[in-house]
Amino acid sequence: MPSRFLRRYQYYFYLAGIVLCLFVAIFAFIYYIPARASLLYGPPAKHLSLSDRVEYSARLLSYGDELTAPLDTSGSPQPFRIDPGESVRSIADRLEADGIISNAQAFFDYAVYTGIDLTIQSGDFAPSPAQSIVDIARSLQKFSPTDAILSILPGWRMEEIAASLPTSGLDIPPEDFLAAAGFPPQVLAFAEPASMEGFYFPDSYTLPRETTLFQLLEVIGRNFAAKLTPDLQNGFAAQNLSVYEAVTLASIVQREAVHIEEAPLIASVYLNRIAIGMKLDADPTVQYALGYQAENNSWWKSPLALADLEIVSPYNTYLNPGLPPAPISNPGIEALTAVAFPQQSPYYYFRAACDGSGYHVFAETFEEQIANGCP
Repeated sequence: MPSRFLRRYQYYFYLAGIVLCLFVAIFAFIYYIPARASLLYGPPAKHLSLSDRVEYSARLLSYGDELTAPLDTSGSPQPFRIDPGESVRSIADRLEADGIISNAQAFFDYAVYTGIDLTIQSGDFAPSPAQSIVDIARSLQKFSPTDAILSILPGWRMEEIAASLPTSGLDIPPEDFLAAAGFPPQVLAFAEPASMEGFYFPDSYTLPRETTLFQLLEVIGRNFAAKLTPDLQNGFAAQNLSVYEAVTLASIVQREAVHIEEAPLIASVYLNRIAIGMKLDADPTVQYALGYQAENNSWWKSPLALADLEIVSPYNTYLNPGLPPAPISNPGIEALTAVAFPQQSPYYYFRAACDGSGYHVFAETFEEQIANGCP
């Protein structure tokens, strides 16, 4: 009897131990683990259920330092666009694919845990591998008043970009910006640019106000390089143009195309002229050569006088055959695409339509061009 009682006692004692261990484990999961995660990463989103709080807290703790350590402390800000309605999963995957973060799943879990997945904004951002996953996730929410936003419009020349810097929030003197144009970032080396003119990719750049001049050039250069896909480069090659020549031609097309849907047809006219050794006779190249017009506070004189077409400049394509020596503006993706994939046409001439709409009329011969003139 005593031995049987002892065995029963041992059994209950063992069972009680198991129950106690389970209780401790449950306590750890329900209280300790969420408390620890809250201490390290802030409180969980209020809409999460208790089970979700426990699950995501455990996930965050499993990543160790991966959430708070940057991928590359020497990394630079990179252009990153979030489309309206884009899922957090897609954003996380692209951040990892772009080499900005080390772990897409860690980003996703942190965003869900904090509720950032519900507050991420669409728009243009510049996250850096030098930031942690936590910092990047937080930066993709509503724009902070500490952000600077630099907007570059298609067809601007670099002086116009420089003039917009004082109102962008960036502490970069316009004169320093212009002086640095002759030092394109290494990321653009494949295009062999003589300067940044033509490679300031038109876009809206959201950056920390403390962004330096050369960090800005790196961000813009990376954006251009990312947009210049292999398909575009192959398209340039099919037109017998180097990347630099294609950007130069696109800079003219951009200035001519008041309505961008005309860009492929305008590009075809210039390519047809180049193919037979005919001068381009492009008004924007004359405008570029003339420079700033104080009387109308513009870098683009309009209309041009006949005497303007005689200005002595290597950029004047009325006097000089072929392309100008460098881009005359900064073309957008539509103009670049138009040069890579122009509309096939028999046209060698075009002029502004007489209705003032900004559209053009096209002609195969000079006689047709004259006939298209306004009464």
